[in-house]
Parts: sequence; structure tokens; C-alpha cells
Amino acid sequence: MKKYIAVVFAVFICTGAFAKKVKFSVNMSAEAVDTSSVHIAGDFQVLAGFSTDWDPGITEMFQEQGDTNIYSVVVDIPAFRHYEFKFVNGIFGYQQEFVPLESRVNYNFLDNRWIYIDSLSNDTQLVGPIVFGGNAPAGKYLLRFYVDMQNETSVSPNGVHVAGSFQGWDPATTRMFSFDGDVYEYIAYVDTGMNTFAYEYKYANGNTINDYETVPGACATNGNRDTVSAGHKMLTTVCFSSCVNCASVGVPESHDDELFSILPNPASESATVSFSGTGGNYKLVLSDMTGRILENFESNGEKSVTIGRENRPDGMYMLRVYDNNGAGTVKRIVFSRGY
Repeated sequence: MKKYIAVVFAVFICTGAFAKKVKFSVNMSAEAVDTSSVHIAGDFQVLAGFSTDWDPGITEMFQEQGDTNIYSVVVDIPAFRHYEFKFVNGIFGYQQEFVPLESRVNYNFLDNRWIYIDSLSNDTQLVGPIVFGGNAPAGKYLLRFYVDMQNETSVSPNGVHVAGSFQGWDPATTRMFSFDGDVYEYIAYVDTGMNTFAYEYKYANGNTINDYETVPGACATNGNRDTVSAGHKMLTTVCFSSCVNCASVGVPESHDDELFSILPNPASESATVSFSGTGGNYKLVLSDMTGRILENFESNGEKSVTIGRENRPDGMYMLRVYDNNGAGTVKRIVFSRGY
């Protein structure tokens, strides 16, 4: 009997104490609404009390009185996790909306919408009303933030946040979520109009002003990051407290009199990598500035290796060279047909 009571109590804790009211709403003003009404499908449905997840016909959304173009539903679901969903104009899977790229999960090729429920505050978290098949509520632009935390010693248990002029500079209200454990992201909906809108912002490893990153002067405006929004926009992923991505941060470049040299650099079609060591088999890895590996080479005992640009566009690349002991160093190589 005691065991049964404990189980019931545990279920109550998991489904009640950590639950949060979430209101999903969708704007159907550009759609001819199906006679079976509007629904929502997602991975939250079982937790919200429905029989099956991703069932397009069991979670009905109801027409609001104040604006008959808006359909909504309120559910109680556990906080401190992300959910994926799609709106459905009807009750069948083929009637699900096509989610634009800017709004998608974009992880493991998933094309669902997503949200993160980040608090247990006694209010209702609002999702929408997003235009059916669109990126944002009517009169708003999507602005999607990305920050890579892989070079940080640790991530705060209070989460990673973004704060800025778009949300009143509150470091505790816009918690970011990571699909891969490194890159954290957040989708905001910002004002539109006849003119472009400039926003300043910065990331926080935590939820207080003391947790703000230090934005380098090379990419800072008033000590903050900035962007101009003239439409739906996915920002470039940057490393925390850096102007660039993490693959470009803290790269130890060698000097010409150390392991190897590159000539010419910049190069038009090819460059020669010459080694200062006495023989051995050097391994070379060419990658772009995001860290994506493009090609591997080996010296096979030769004193030099030729690196061709192939069909790669003009730009800066990274070349990592490893000696027989696995010790490596990096230099930047530039390909440009102007040279």
C-alpha cells in the first residue's frame, strides 16, 4: 500500500508540480479553414493528457471571440524541456502546415516548430499567434539567435540567455536551448515597419547581468552585439565572448620557422606546404572557417605537399598539420584568384 501511494505521489510530482500552462495559437487569416476545424500535433500531446503524440486529429484548437482568425488551445505540460509541434488545418497528416526554414528545429533534418518551456511561474506561456505556415505573428519578424558555448569551462545551471533591446534587457527571461549541447538558440519575434530596425544584444552564461559575455571591440556597439532586422533573420553562430565561431577562436598559429610554412599565401590556384622537420609522415587537414573538414593530405616522407584550391570559392581556410607524434598546429591559408 505504501509503495502504491509513493508511486501515485511520484506521478503527481512529475505531471503536476512541474507543469506549466502553455497557450498555442495560430493565425488562419490567409487560409480557408477546414470544416473539421484547426488542430495542433506534437510531442507534447501525451503529457498534456491526449492519447497519442503527433496525432493530427485529437487536439482541437478553438476559434477566439476577439479575433475569429485566431485559433488557440491551452495545455498543461512539464516545464524545463523543449517541445516540437505543427499546426494542422484539418485532422489529417497531409493537412499539416509546411514550416519555413527559419522556424524549423533544423536538427537531424527535422522540419517541426519548437519551443522551450523555461519556468514554473504562475502565468501562461504564450506561443503565437503564429501565421499558419509562416515564421511569426502578423506584423512581426522572426529573429533567431545562436551562441556556441563549447569553449566555456562550464554552462551555468541557470541556463544560457540572450538579452537586448528587443526584450527590455532582462537577462533572466529569454532562456536559450541547445539541441546538440554546444550551440544554444532562441527565437524572438520583433517589430516590423516601413524601416529597418536595429537591435543591440548580448549573451549571458547564467541569468544575471554579472553573467554577461564581454563582447570584443571589433564587433561591439556600445559594448553589445548588434543586428539590423529588415525581415526574418537567422543570425550567424558566434562563440561566447567572441566575434567569430568557435572553430576560429584560440587557434594557435605556427611561425614560418616552426613546423611548416605555406607559400604563396594568399594563393591563386595552389600553395606549397614545406616542412621544417627531418622527414616523417605529416598529416594535413584542410577545413573551412566553420571547422568543416574539406580534404585530408599526407606527406608520405616528402618535404612538401601541394594544396590545390580545386573548385573552392575565394576565402580564408584553416590548415592543420600533425607530426609523427600527433602534435599539431594550425595556419590560415587564403585562396584568391586576385593573386
